[in-house]
Amino acid sequence: MSDPAPERANSCYRHPDRQSFVLCQRCGRTICGECQTPAPVGVICPECMREQRATAPRTRPAVLTRVRSAASRGAPVVTYSIIGITLAFYLLQLIPGVGAAVTGWLYFTPLAMGVVEFEPWRMITVLLVHSTALIFHVLLNMYTLWIFGQLLENLLGRWRFLALYLISGLAGSVGVIWLAGPNTAVVGASGAIFGLMGAFLVIQRRLGGSATQLLILVGINLVIGFVPGFNISWQAHLGGLVGGALVGLIFVETRKRDQRALQNVLLGALTLVLILLSLRYFFLPLT
Repeated sequence: MSDPAPERANSCYRHPDRQSFVLCQRCGRTICGECQTPAPVGVICPECMREQRATAPRTRPAVLTRVRSAASRGAPVVTYSIIGITLAFYLLQLIPGVGAAVTGWLYFTPLAMGVVEFEPWRMITVLLVHSTALIFHVLLNMYTLWIFGQLLENLLGRWRFLALYLISGLAGSVGVIWLAGPNTAVVGASGAIFGLMGAFLVIQRRLGGSATQLLILVGINLVIGFVPGFNISWQAHLGGLVGGALVGLIFVETRKRDQRALQNVLLGALTLVLILLSLRYFFLPLT
């Protein structure tokens, strides 16, 4: 009786009816062409391939790796991320049939916080959409964010800078609620941008730096908001400026390490006050 072992050694272990003389470079079993996975040296059988994948370290997407690398170098990744996200939404606004829906979902009007509707998320999502009729609108806002974002993010840290941006945007929406008519509709990140300027102005003054040029810049931008025909929401600018200045004051007065808890409490209290102020039309008639 002949020994069948040599025949089995020359056949694929998964397909015994297929002859092969190729061995898995890890376990040494015979495998046919269908079962072979190329390796740096030789080929690997399916079982060894599964084992290799199960034990291999997880790799992160290249984008996340680059972001982490940039963060480790101290790059203002929050500023760059906000600019990238805002420009992405602006491109969506330009797509026919899609842009109008995106703007309709995200723009802000005081009625969104009144008795007619209650859509509080618009107070923040308004920062993501801009006027498509004037590309200068989004470009100017993002350019200003790029300038002040780099300065403030490196000065305050990433999470404090993000808090400043969002609270300033919220304050801008509150300014629209109290200073504009209930039917006023606004788009843009101008409230948050003015908040960055307000915070930087306060921090510069409190730390003894010169703020004359910044004061002139803020004054010019505020005056432009009152020019007829420009359709600029000076109410959002003023609200964001005041909100950002208050956040900047909190940061500069609680900058010691042992005042971190107080800083968080004050930021929370300011946010709560803004939320309460946003409920104006729940208590006062629509006028």
